[in-house]
Amino acid sequence: MDVPSQMLTFVKVVEMGSLSAASRLSGQTPSAVSKQIGHLEDHVGHRLLHRTKSGVSLTDEGREYYEKCRALADTFGQAEEHISSLKGQPKGILRVACSVAFGKSQLIKSLPEFLEMHPEITVSLELTDRKVDLEEESFDVAVSFAEQLTNQHVIAKKIMSNERIICASPAFLNRHGVPKSFDDLANFNCLRTSNVVGRNAWQAELDGVEHRVDATGNFEGNSADAVFKAALAGLGIARLSTYLVADKINSGALIRLFPDYVQKHADVAAVFAGKRNLPPKTRAFVNFLADRFRRN
Repeated sequence: MDVPSQMLTFVKVVEMGSLSAASRLSGQTPSAVSKQIGHLEDHVGHRLLHRTKSGVSLTDEGREYYEKCRALADTFGQAEEHISSLKGQPKGILRVACSVAFGKSQLIKSLPEFLEMHPEITVSLELTDRKVDLEEESFDVAVSFAEQLTNQHVIAKKIMSNERIICASPAFLNRHGVPKSFDDLANFNCLRTSNVVGRNAWQAELDGVEHRVDATGNFEGNSADAVFKAALAGLGIARLSTYLVADKINSGALIRLFPDYVQKHADVAAVFAGKRNLPPKTRAFVNFLADRFRRN
């Protein structure tokens, strides 16, 4: 056992008045406690306790040393009380990384409700479509597509069902016509994403048959948000998430193409380092997101 632990045991022995009483308090045998005190005395080079049949008493050196050890025990106790007070109490700076489009269209507008529920939390948000390393970059949570999860040492909790759909503005379709089939997309101006590997290989399934088209065109953006705005402007055909375009599809600002085709694996997840000893602020945020987007 290390010296600080021996010092704390020494304090217990002095305050309990005997080795046996201290052993009962700490769940150790009297011989184990006696051995710790002996090691501590060897370490400091002084006898600290007089041992008698009725108990223990401090030597002159032991009395001075006890005062220092008592201060250590007080500091240790305060630290224990502080960390215990954090259990179940979400507080502190919550560092979140989130994809640009989801952050702008969904996450940010949900934060007032979360922060009202947890006024002692401060959110530090980075919107990015790059792959982040939670532990290396000290993020508590990353919000991204579940399909992007490759690190086996992190946990992903689904917070929203989502699929990607093919769509374009009425103006674009009026000028260039409507693709006759999914494969016909290869003959149209398709809007690409520039910084996510594999995102421009558009795949969909119909009646158990998978179709794939490599999107090509004269525009690419570094986020789904940029592609979304380009589609609204009539630049071309886009493949975008339903959470981003649902309102525009409903209003007629965008037209969905090939609604019978299913595009899988686009659910949104909250990713965090692990469940064991998860900070209350992280647990509160992940649970909030799952509940919020299930309700909506």
